[in-house]
Amino acid sequence: MRVLVAYASKHGSTGGVAEAIVERLRELEVGADACSVDDVEDLSGVDAIVLGSAIYAGSWIKSAVDFAERNRDTLEQLPLWLFSVGPLGEEVKDEEEQPKQLAQLRDELHPRDHRVFFGALDRSKLSFPERMIAKAVRAPDGDFRDWDEIKGWAGEIAGSLVRA
Repeated sequence: MRVLVAYASKHGSTGGVAEAIVERLRELEVGADACSVDDVEDLSGVDAIVLGSAIYAGSWIKSAVDFAERNRDTLEQLPLWLFSVGPLGEEVKDEEEQPKQLAQLRDELHPRDHRVFFGALDRSKLSFPERMIAKAVRAPDGDFRDWDEIKGWAGEIAGSLVRA
């Protein structure tokens, strides 16, 4: 069994989530690797995919959406899970479902699940325009990722694959 955890991450928070998912899958004896969607060249030999992206302004990063569109035929045929990383703080204040592309992704790819995880904000990694946006929206600094929740979800994925 080989699981690919493909992700789009701008400043590393989503990449960290992907690595935590891989770590937990491996602990549960499921072969897994994490790779940026920009570096995935071939999906042959992959038995399942976990695809995730950071959310900015309610949307997935374009490279993640492009990856899903480019590989739609393969993604439809494999067990697929989606995750999004983005809200900051300790509660989601926006009641609108995110990412904006989620309904289309569900309709086209039929993922088994989609999870939204809180992200992290380190202003030192941001460009000047990004720092201004973060300031304008009063985005809280810090790492809000819930590692137990992330690893618990990875355990659910492993359980589903083992049962199959």
